[in-house]
Amino acid sequence: MTKLAIGIAVVSTAAVIAFAGVASAKEGDVIKKGACSAASTWKLKLSPEDGRIEVEFEVDQNVNGVRWRIRMRHKGTLFFNQIRRTRAPSGSFEARAVQPNRAGPDEFRARALNLRTGETCRARAVAGF
Repeated sequence: MTKLAIGIAVVSTAAVIAFAGVASAKEGDVIKKGACSAASTWKLKLSPEDGRIEVEFEVDQNVNGVRWRIRMRHKGTLFFNQIRRTRAPSGSFEARAVQPNRAGPDEFRARALNLRTGETCRARAVAGF
């Protein structure tokens, strides 16, 4: 393969990956991403759903089988407190819940604690749907 052909293949692959990420998000979604206290990353997504708010919190550790305690709060009130385990193929987990859309801006906070290492992930997002 020539350098030009390799370059075109790389750019085409990157474009497909970028488009796939955009396609999974709906217009109006609030998406926040960040780094945890060690090597893991988090994503918090808020989406309008039939007059309510769908909350999705994902942590990607790239290690399978690790237990994490997840807590999520809506305007300070705890609504999710569970343990999840990272799974193949990506070594990640996702926690999902649907909450009422309260008056004014809805602030959501999520925290995940790695029960093996003590690593923490802290996320915050605000929706005004």
